[in-house]
Amino acid sequence: MKAAIFVEPGRIVLDQKPIPDVGPLDALLWITTTTICGTDVHILKGEYPVKKGLTIGHEPVGVIEKLGSAVKGFTEGQRVIAGAITPSGHSNACQCGRASQDGAGSRHGWKAMGGWKFGNTIDGCQAEFVLVPDAMANLAEVPDGLTDEQVLMCPDIMSTGFSGAEQGDIKIGDVVAIFAQGPIGLCATVGAKLLGASNIIAVDKLPERLDMARRLGADHVVDFSGVNPVEEIMRITEGRGVDVAIEALGTQATFEACLRVLRPGGTLSSLGVYSSDLIIPLDAFSAGLGDHRIVTSLCPGGKERMRRLMAVIESGRVDLAAMVTHRFKLDDIEAAYELFANQRDGVFKVAITP
Repeated sequence: MKAAIFVEPGRIVLDQKPIPDVGPLDALLWITTTTICGTDVHILKGEYPVKKGLTIGHEPVGVIEKLGSAVKGFTEGQRVIAGAITPSGHSNACQCGRASQDGAGSRHGWKAMGGWKFGNTIDGCQAEFVLVPDAMANLAEVPDGLTDEQVLMCPDIMSTGFSGAEQGDIKIGDVVAIFAQGPIGLCATVGAKLLGASNIIAVDKLPERLDMARRLGADHVVDFSGVNPVEEIMRITEGRGVDVAIEALGTQATFEACLRVLRPGGTLSSLGVYSSDLIIPLDAFSAGLGDHRIVTSLCPGGKERMRRLMAVIESGRVDLAAMVTHRFKLDDIEAAYELFANQRDGVFKVAITP
């Protein structure tokens, strides 16, 4: 089969690999649509380490090609998705209610991102086929009438962006600021609206992203290339600050700005993937006396999470299909990486098909 393979920092290439063997609890999916994530770009740049020869990608939409002998409740030929996070359901992390960290715990301590296996610790989805582990815990049938592109955001960015809003514990009437309106930040904007935020402030500098943020529910947009975003948000909130600030880029500057716009007792919900140490400024953190909360989250996975996200789409409350701005065949995935990594031509998300 064809697969996008990590060779070394700066090189992900399309090559041939064997189709995986199917174990008793596995399912083999024929990929009908997948995409490239910002985390894949971190891998490409060498900012997140993976082993050489790994197939990249963690957002699969496909058809069940073959089921393991012990898998019940699914049939070959069924249209399904699987989350970027593929929990087993029986680990310590799962039993503690943190399925996203499945596989991370050991007697040697914890390593974050344990539940993220596709394109991280096992072969991923930018290929003709992908092997889904613990299929009964992770496959979710796509409802009739929904297209691949409508559900393409569910495995990762929709789940991740929504979790940023959920972890922030947004309440009806809250004021929320979301720093960066890339795909995950946009999904956080949608999540904040669904949870009842009454005033959503979206921060970015690209006009197409700010326009998309307005379309998806932002009440105010702040172009940080033209104004100081902290000062502008404090002006919008009449000096009160925001109840929840969501950081969706992964930089010191945006993390610090989130702290500076919080009201006393506010929550910073961090979604960014950071490639260097963070510094918490003394004044922004009120010397540790501001009753602030800083929370992080990793994309929730599992079949029930996927079912719920697709139900939201099926209800018509959310439509993220407009975020797919470019389409490539798998044969052209190297060109897709070049476009997406350099954020050219107004790209939001690309759809990759066989």
